[in-house]
Amino acid sequence: MRVALAQIDTVVGDLDGNRALVLEALGEARDAGADLVVYPELATTGYPPEDLLLRPAFARAARASVERIAAEADGVVALVGTPWFDGDLANACAVCAGGEVRAVYRKHYLPNYGVFDEHRYFAEGRDLVVLRIGGVSVGITICEDVWQPGPPATDLALAGAELVVNLSASPYHVGKAEDREEMLVTRARDTSAYFAFCNLVGGQDELVFDGHSVVLDEAGEVVARAPGFEPHLLVVDVEPSDAIARRLSDARRRDLARSRAREPRVDTIELDAGAEHQDEVVGTVIPFAPELEQMRLALTLGLRDYVEKNGFGDVLVAVSGGIDSAVTAALCADALGPERVHCVSMPSRFNSEGTRDDARAVAEGLGCEFREIPIEDAVTSLGAALEHEVEGRLAGLAAENLQARVRGVLLMALSNTHGWLVVSTGNKSELAVGYSTLYGDMVGGFALLKDVFKTDVYRLAEHLNARAGRDVIPRSTIERAPSAELRDDQRDADSIPPYDVLDPVLEAYVEEDRSREELAEDFDPTVVERAVALVDRAEYKRRQAPPGVKLRPKAFGRDRRTPITNRYRG
Repeated sequence: MRVALAQIDTVVGDLDGNRALVLEALGEARDAGADLVVYPELATTGYPPEDLLLRPAFARAARASVERIAAEADGVVALVGTPWFDGDLANACAVCAGGEVRAVYRKHYLPNYGVFDEHRYFAEGRDLVVLRIGGVSVGITICEDVWQPGPPATDLALAGAELVVNLSASPYHVGKAEDREEMLVTRARDTSAYFAFCNLVGGQDELVFDGHSVVLDEAGEVVARAPGFEPHLLVVDVEPSDAIARRLSDARRRDLARSRAREPRVDTIELDAGAEHQDEVVGTVIPFAPELEQMRLALTLGLRDYVEKNGFGDVLVAVSGGIDSAVTAALCADALGPERVHCVSMPSRFNSEGTRDDARAVAEGLGCEFREIPIEDAVTSLGAALEHEVEGRLAGLAAENLQARVRGVLLMALSNTHGWLVVSTGNKSELAVGYSTLYGDMVGGFALLKDVFKTDVYRLAEHLNARAGRDVIPRSTIERAPSAELRDDQRDADSIPPYDVLDPVLEAYVEEDRSREELAEDFDPTVVERAVALVDRAEYKRRQAPPGVKLRPKAFGRDRRTPITNRYRG
């Protein structure tokens, strides 16, 4: 059997555009002689459609779209992810063949954790669908169905499926691609079946889908793997009948069959195979990129798709001479091209000559437009307007934050004037402890480094330099002690613990949900108390932050939902 996995980059709600992508891949798969082409989960609508699924007209339009796709499915069987309403709404796979929808499989397991809310929208499926294509039995699953050990994958194997396909929209975080494939290896071995996993690729708001579609044999060996973070049509010949010998020698499946409380209903559909293949297509196994390169690819893909899918042209980055803004500008230039990135430096009397020079050097080194707008006059004018209200000169934190807010006003004025998207530059460490100014450096339409710890920002800077073969991030920027430069001789370490000490505590508290007592066993109790108090106090700020790429196992926003009004301290 020749299988094609269509790893496509859909747009939520763009039913016409998504259908065009599906049909383009269908034509390419047919030309390649594929018997079967598999698409990602909810390919007709994009994933996740969220509350669009609560609109009856949207469900009707999705069904009409998949029926138009089915009309073009001639000479190849297409498995298309789509919402399907029939008494209730299902997250479904439409089996398109011979110009019509021949069958519909409904997803069994609906994830309702992390970034997923599928119980809000869908009813669970119960039945199995097995296709007979040219003598090969093919079982259908959707995403979460195979993250669960046992059924439906094991039930499909017991029903005779030699190839299990999985339509997926599995979002990325660091380490996810490797962990996911390790899970698929286990499923293939447990079922003694070939597995063909087709994942979505692209950015959708805060989520990035990494692709890495893969085909494994019944022993869990990778037969073919698509590249990550880019659309791709993966075509490979498989021989699923090899699984029969393995099953005959493995008595566990018979024990499993005898122990089932209920035998599921199986819809078996006979379908015509494509033309006989003259030449074998051997799969290509694209290796996983190293961790830092995956991070770069995820960040640039997430930004590019956010900009393109929302109709923006150019972006605006406030460059300060610090490492966060330098890395943000470099990633923006990488994602969009330097001609679409505009850098602005807004120095005050507290900015050193070194940081002002580095801000210019970053922009010019990347080939981005650069402008400098001093803010001292605006800060002085606003301070004078407040003299009668504050009984003299504005001082302390209020004076520091006023500078940041003047910069925010200027950024948004440039954005409104030119139509540029402001990409804010704050990192996860700062966002976690509230070391940022609401309506100041937090302004923007997209927060690229929102889920990148400060220590990882430094690692990314070194990676970007190594990849470029030159210092796109100036060495002085990397080596200078981090500072907001809102007062004389200010250093970040004056207000919060050093980042190499702080970040492990934040990871354990924010991402692993460890308690104060547990944290104090592994970290300095003084740092723990300070960090936890700052994180809890800053929730109101985080609720008002722009969206940004989810890069870690648990991100602020969709992933971590903590009440603002909250007196629990534990």
